[in-house]
Amino acid sequence: MTSHPSRPVADLFSADGRLKAIPRKPARREALLAHLAATLFEADRTYREPEVNEALKTVHEDFSALRRYLVIGGFLARTKDGADYRRQQRPGSPGGAIPAVA
Repeated sequence: MTSHPSRPVADLFSADGRLKAIPRKPARREALLAHLAATLFEADRTYREPEVNEALKTVHEDFSALRRYLVIGGFLARTKDGADYRRQQRPGSPGGAIPAVA
């Protein structure tokens, strides 16, 4: 295997901390989404859509695509009216906790 497990997410960002591109490969995109969810959103807090957009704009101009991927991937839960978002526990994580998040 030629990938380096500790490097993939870091390699997606330029020196200024902005995302170079949203990965097309599902596994790489999922690693990015896990990173974004863990670093941009607190676990026990509700966010309004503009707050989610502003947080995602700090890393990439296509914040709506990132927001959609986060919801579809199960990293953020959205209310039916689309107004509120919460970081959520991914199904299948051991013990109900997200690994490596204190």
